Amino acid sequence: MDSREWDERYSADGYTWKTEPNQFVAAELADLPPGRALDLAAGEGRNAVWLAGRGWRVTAVDFSRVGLAKGRKLAAERGADVDWVVADLLDYIPAAGGFDLVLIAYLQLKAPARALVLGRAAAALAPGGTLFLVGHDVANLTEGTGGPQDPAVLYTVEAVRAELADLTVLRAQQVRRIVHKNGNNDTAVDTLVVCRQDGTVTR
Repeated sequence: MDSREWDERYSADGYTWKTEPNQFVAAELADLPPGRALDLAAGEGRNAVWLAGRGWRVTAVDFSRVGLAKGRKLAAERGADVDWVVADLLDYIPAAGGFDLVLIAYLQLKAPARALVLGRAAAALAPGGTLFLVGHDVANLTEGTGGPQDPAVLYTVEAVRAELADLTVLRAQQVRRIVHKNGNNDTAVDTLVVCRQDGTVTR
């Protein structure tokens, strides 16, 4: 989907997703000491606003102006300060070594584009910084529900590990998430990878 299609999707009343953070974001990042955070493909800003509420200085990037407008509204309601940036991640180059946390949640791109974005994300980490990624896993096609149906944009743990080979992997696995749909509890399958920058960043 391009930015126009996401603008249309986000233009509906209310929020497309919940206004609380993704469950894996909250579970994995709650104990990190706050610093500078970069939320790539921030959408309606739920994760960015949650981080800001915990003391992080957050830059949230997405190519949907409508999605980020909802993020601004959510931030205002919760008294959170977030720097909102409208940009296509294929063009956006974050500052090298500029962030203590880079968050990527459900950014579904084909392999060459994904590798480009992940490479820039890794380069944006300060020494000791954390990269957190969660997204729809290819196994979701046969074992889960929802999400994109094009296997070319779905993750595998192995592919993400290879694309983040310069980082120290702290956690990399398939995870399952309960999806409440039509009164039923279905299951979705995601890839979850958490890495740390242990090297020296060249600015």
